[in-house]
Amino acid sequence: MAPSLKRNVKKAKSETSVKKAQIDLNNVVFNILQSRKHANDVFDIFEALQSEEENDVVKAINACSNLFCTLLERNELFNGKLPAEDDALNGDYNAEDKYRIFMRHRYNNCTEMLLEHLSHELHAVQEASLCCLMKFAAGEGKHPLMDLDWSEHHSFPRELIQSIVDRMLSQTMDKSLLISRFYEFLEKEDVRYYVMSSIRGNIGQVMDKSKGEVMPVYQLNVFTLMSNISVPKEQSKLSNFMVKQEAKHEDWKAAKLLEHKRTFERMWLGFLKHKLPSNMYKKVLVMLHDAILPHMSEPTMMIDFLTAAYDVGGAISLLALNGLFILVHKHNLEYPDFYKKLYNLLEPSIFHVKYQARFFHLANLFLSSSHLPLYIVAAFAKRLARLALTAPPAALLFVLPFIYNLIRRHPSSRILIHKPSAEDELLEDPYLMDEDDPAQCRALESSLWEIKTLQRHYHPDVVKAAMLINTSLSPNEDDLSEVLEITTFELMDRDLKTSTKSIPLEFETATQLLSPGKDVMGQHFCLE
Repeated sequence: MAPSLKRNVKKAKSETSVKKAQIDLNNVVFNILQSRKHANDVFDIFEALQSEEENDVVKAINACSNLFCTLLERNELFNGKLPAEDDALNGDYNAEDKYRIFMRHRYNNCTEMLLEHLSHELHAVQEASLCCLMKFAAGEGKHPLMDLDWSEHHSFPRELIQSIVDRMLSQTMDKSLLISRFYEFLEKEDVRYYVMSSIRGNIGQVMDKSKGEVMPVYQLNVFTLMSNISVPKEQSKLSNFMVKQEAKHEDWKAAKLLEHKRTFERMWLGFLKHKLPSNMYKKVLVMLHDAILPHMSEPTMMIDFLTAAYDVGGAISLLALNGLFILVHKHNLEYPDFYKKLYNLLEPSIFHVKYQARFFHLANLFLSSSHLPLYIVAAFAKRLARLALTAPPAALLFVLPFIYNLIRRHPSSRILIHKPSAEDELLEDPYLMDEDDPAQCRALESSLWEIKTLQRHYHPDVVKAAMLINTSLSPNEDDLSEVLEITTFELMDRDLKTSTKSIPLEFETATQLLSPGKDVMGQHFCLE
């Protein structure tokens, strides 16, 4: 037989076997639901569930979903504390109870296999298992399998949700893709509440045992799941539940906004109290001000994390200041060293970091108050002016307007521009660049001579901006948003496009090639 023909026969057999498996599984489910004498056929589904073929496993998962969701709706699974299977067979149970106990054990077996499949190497199997387990959770919510605890959790299947969360928060496998599939289930208020509780419990078990070690894969999975959890701002928004509870059960925590905020807060605090990788610090701090702090019941509890993040240094310190400012400005937190820390972040490297635009936008916001002491305004203006001497042109186009805005907000700081001195007297600048405390840097004793120096800069736009210091500044502040994001490449590209004059390429126009004159070409080259 030719090789191509062999392949076609093999392919046909494979397609036939797959189709047969699909028909068999559908028949198995149908027969089990039609007659209890076929109950043992459930093991055929479990056999397919452990197959090595992706299609067979996915079809077996769908069969499990159809079978056990139907059994849950019919209340044909044993309710209450489940006895051992051997005890049920030998005990004083009637045929009905024995069947219900048998199928309840098979349901538990199925759930365990599906939980294992959440770590399957194939994403299609993981996704199908997750969707099936969430259907089981919804079915258990409507038809509880355990005695109800009306005092707190009611009929919600919190143990199943905890098991699902534990498997998604793997310590060895990146589950970002599976977690992204789980986001749609977080739209349900009760699911979101118990997922937050489960995350908190999982962090307590895993991170506390790690003894401070950084666990990048696990922490990435936790952050990926937590970063897409948000809490409604109003109690009236809590209306979309997976498990409907009776109106009389008003003590259910999952239905209270305050409990959601408390659980959200404890979840994040439990995660952030452990050591994180530097890239994780950045991810948390970028979203902290609008995705975490507004949903917390007591945002001031983040002060320890923010101060620790600032001490890390670099870009992490820049991002931490935004959260600190929110706590100071909106939550009346006393943080006397805030402006001192902000002042110390002004270093030459500030013009070369990824978050440069974000930092200066925030710094402009932090220094917008007209009630700031004059020595602080003078210290920031002077330090920025000194840094401007070595800054790239693109940075100077927003640093100079930044300094001008400070002067406009605080007219008393104009003394830095008009500093009286003797014309023939050579003065040393009293400003102490290396001083960490803006109150001790002696900025008010100095002047902004650096801006005068920049009037001889090589870039014409910088010269134009620096020349404004010679005139009376207008009362209207400059809009920094237009220049904060500009790069050196964009600056050069803009200059090339807007330039209408010819650019000289020679100092002296060449009249002939390799002329025997006194020019450099004639001295070193000849036509002989």
